Amino acid sequence: MRLLIITGVSGGGKSLVIKYLEDAGFFCVDNLPPLLIHKFAEICIQSRGKINKIALVIDIRGGELFNDLFPELDSLKKSGVLYDILFLEASDNVLIKRYKESRRIHPLATEGRLIEGIKREREILKEIKKNATYIIDSSNLTPRQLREEILNIFMQGKKFDGLIINIMSFGFKYGIPIDCDLVFDVRFIPNPYYIENMRSKTGKNELVRNYVLSFSETNIFLTKLYDMLNFLIPNYIKEGKSQLVVAIGCTGGRHRSVTISESLFSYLLEKGHRVLINHRDIEKDTAIKK
Repeated sequence: MRLLIITGVSGGGKSLVIKYLEDAGFFCVDNLPPLLIHKFAEICIQSRGKINKIALVIDIRGGELFNDLFPELDSLKKSGVLYDILFLEASDNVLIKRYKESRRIHPLATEGRLIEGIKREREILKEIKKNATYIIDSSNLTPRQLREEILNIFMQGKKFDGLIINIMSFGFKYGIPIDCDLVFDVRFIPNPYYIENMRSKTGKNELVRNYVLSFSETNIFLTKLYDMLNFLIPNYIKEGKSQLVVAIGCTGGRHRSVTISESLFSYLLEKGHRVLINHRDIEKDTAIKK
């Protein structure tokens, strides 16, 4: 029997995850009081294999009942019932944005500021987060990407190292992304914008790509970038980092940064990492003068 405890910050994506797991054949229960975990597990064991994949959402919506979680988990261990903990995380800015869009009230901010409720919840959840088997930061994940992560881990059995790498191309004239961990400026590479037949194209175009990659300084930069990330990524994983945002910037975010980001994406994917890519500003210069 596979027992998965799902927890994490409110707005982190637990409701989506439970839907994805239910579609994948898990027997799912949302907002189960922790005191019922052991009893529920016994009922599933007695089903003699009819219920062998279980996902239980346990979070601070239960109020004071949430305090019973650790004693119940200890009881499961003593009974020989194996379980994993999936913790859903997201940045404060993203959580605030999601709550404003949904117009829902945070469970711990019914009479106060949203950010204060988020801070209180993080404090309550810090111990369970330390004990989590998997931590997924959904800050930069679309629902589709989150679904892929869940299915990769729990259905396809792919290795989970705890780190999702998000590569983002951008244009400096539109501002540096506020949520990036590493920023690289590739404006030193000759700009395809000044070549008439490339101006309206993007870094995804073969002509532009071949042009950007034709320069020795581009290839030296990529070699050094790959080498640095090969060093950093294992150390980030060891430190427990759950998400790494690598931003590649050029002037407009349409040519050079896109090509370099695509090259980095392909390289990290071949190395077996879980990688996402986003070209933030690729469509912002569609009215380029010819």
